Amino acid sequence: MPKNNIKLLCTRPLNDVIIQKAALSNINIETASFIETTPILSSNIINEIKTLSTQKIIAIFTSMNAVEAVTNQIKNDSHWNIYCLSGTTKDLIINFWGKESIIATAKNSSELCEKIVQNRNEFPIYFFAGDQRLDSLPAMLNKHSIHFTELLVYSTIPTPKKLEANFDGIVFFSPSAVHSFFSNNVIDAEVVLFSIGDTTKATIESYTKNKIIMSDFPSKEMMIEKATTYFNNN
Repeated sequence: MPKNNIKLLCTRPLNDVIIQKAALSNINIETASFIETTPILSSNIINEIKTLSTQKIIAIFTSMNAVEAVTNQIKNDSHWNIYCLSGTTKDLIINFWGKESIIATAKNSSELCEKIVQNRNEFPIYFFAGDQRLDSLPAMLNKHSIHFTELLVYSTIPTPKKLEANFDGIVFFSPSAVHSFFSNNVIDAEVVLFSIGDTTKATIESYTKNKIIMSDFPSKEMMIEKATTYFNNN
């Protein structure tokens, strides 16, 4: 195996298969989480989720953490129609509810909202989100006079830490992780940053002028493939 001479920091845990595949392409990945998420387990939220699981609703998920917080409280016999982001969020929904439950998916919240607006939704709409969720989707739904109920089902906790090594690239998956990272770290100008989406990219730009490359698809695998391709070609 060739010597790994590109060091990449991923700010979210990865499975060993992804790390080993990158190693074959001369990319040495280290992982360090800069945020933690925890489900909101108040009795009111739990009871409302369980009640909704017996009803016909339209659910919106823009985070894998929201999916996990909800599915931990209900059985998979609930009959929900779902809008969601692509990638891991979609995969978790398919694993629990089945592919047929999904009305539409999109790469980002703006595109997802457009699909919600275009469709005629006959059932109550519920947006399952975290306490650090962005305003974009709710604002767009309100703009188009689409009534929905928002339930906060998980919270995001910053876990900042100071880097003890230098990296050629850093991969970010959320604005919260960006804020947490830069609260304790300054990076060299040549470090390349990889972003999962537009909002994360904009948050990175508020901290640094470094080169930013955005993934074509919101998944861990595609993010690492994007970084691998970049460094192999540069």
